[in-house]
Amino acid sequence: MYFSAFHILLRLYFKGLIGACGVSVFYNLMRVYNFIQACRRKWKAALQFWFLTGVLSLVGSRVSSLIVLEFSLRVVSFTSHLCDDDSRGLELLLIQSQFSLGCGLTCTLAFIHQGAPHSSFGLLLAAALSWVLASYSSSLWSHVARLFPQHRTDCYCGKCISLLTSGHTMMASLQRAVILAFATAAVASTTTVYEHFLSQKDAMKFWTPLTLCYTMLVAYNQEEQKRMTVTETLLRTVVLRLGGLLVLMLAVGYWSDVLHVLIAFLGEGVCLLPAQDLLQAAVKVLSLLDCNSYIVGYFT
Repeated sequence: MYFSAFHILLRLYFKGLIGACGVSVFYNLMRVYNFIQACRRKWKAALQFWFLTGVLSLVGSRVSSLIVLEFSLRVVSFTSHLCDDDSRGLELLLIQSQFSLGCGLTCTLAFIHQGAPHSSFGLLLAAALSWVLASYSSSLWSHVARLFPQHRTDCYCGKCISLLTSGHTMMASLQRAVILAFATAAVASTTTVYEHFLSQKDAMKFWTPLTLCYTMLVAYNQEEQKRMTVTETLLRTVVLRLGGLLVLMLAVGYWSDVLHVLIAFLGEGVCLLPAQDLLQAAVKVLSLLDCNSYIVGYFT
């Protein structure tokens, strides 16, 4: 009995660790791409990583699947209104996807290892690989933040030379990796949501109008965001997303699902609050682009 409980806790921990490693790789590479001079303290980064591991371990696959599908719906709504010069708007959306990405990795792992005879061993291998990737991305960010200004002129460091020659392709590669991760997670999430929520009799009669109302609310919220600052937009988006899921779980879920949504609020906070440097960098470039387009429009 005790061994079985320990086995379950170990599996949950490995899933959370893999999700946190995926988020760590994401935001470290984003920082390398933007090259922000203000480097965070290492203990703060470590605290964020282990706290996120705990949060992702506690959020169940039911709520994780709903978070992934909800964020995928927002991405589809955003890309349908995407213009050619909205690359930085897409970058802001990527910054907001951190916790959803972690949930996508955990629910994908739960789906893949469902019923597998050696799932714990598979999770251990996946956690080891994720740890290697997260460690490499973290060391790359630390190296760039400390030594890139010097090495870019000395031209003797292989890492910095590679970033100078091919660093501009990093964002495109990162976007493709995130899209692939969400596409895989969407399949796993759809299956999980169908098994737990939509397989009951007359379930579609309840979910169809609810989904339509939420889609209209997302579209309305995007129009309102144009008149807000980035911080206000992030706050409103998080409250709208998780608040909607909280109301939904109060209606059709278990009390454990409600608790998991409340824990997800902590996960969003631990991902977004340390990412203020990334948001400021993206907003700064957006402001410069708007200013340049205004000047070009004025003189033409």
